[in-house]
Amino acid sequence: MVIRALEKHILGRKDESQGVKEKGQVLTNRGVSSLVIDYLCGQARGQNTTVACFYFDFAAKKEQSPANMLGCLLRQLVFGLEEIPEEISEAYKDRKNAIGVQGPQIPTILKMIQAASAKKRAIICIDALDECATQHLVKLLDSLNQILQQSPDTRIFVTGRPHIRLEIGRRLPGKVASRFVGPRRGDIIRYIHSRLAADTISDAMDNDLRADIMGQIPENISEM
Repeated sequence: MVIRALEKHILGRKDESQGVKEKGQVLTNRGVSSLVIDYLCGQARGQNTTVACFYFDFAAKKEQSPANMLGCLLRQLVFGLEEIPEEISEAYKDRKNAIGVQGPQIPTILKMIQAASAKKRAIICIDALDECATQHLVKLLDSLNQILQQSPDTRIFVTGRPHIRLEIGRRLPGKVASRFVGPRRGDIIRYIHSRLAADTISDAMDNDLRADIMGQIPENISEM
């Protein structure tokens, strides 16, 4: 009941725009699963570590503000604790007596994230950061920088297309290690073969079209 109250009075968000934890698995924002996050959850299992995650969805840029994202992470971190920190409980009491339903501002959320991560080691995963709205990106990265400064045991894992690395390095100086992951031609070809084999409208495919698909797509695939 306390967790549900936190959702309503502290985070001020609806369930569909937050991460959800079910049967030991953490799902991303909007209920979208991710191989990256599934892997991190598997690595953290049994390590007294909470994995909190957020997936930036291109189709939901307007609703995915920094406060929304940080509130989602906070909710997941609180779920991972055996006992809610006093600072967060007090914030809930203050919100309960407040007029209106507006959620807390970013500085308040960051303080609560610090309180939660002080109780248990945390891994925060931001998936598809390159899809974050341009007007929100700087504030979001500055907030992540504050989390790293205030919670030294917290680790942040970010995925995104290559162009986002420059801005991350600028806003998180000395705190970033990056690795480029690109598609392998052989994997792309095997995937296309599997999709063509599963085509339920086989009459629409002929040898010329198949050859055209197998020739052009692997060559023209964009960077992931």
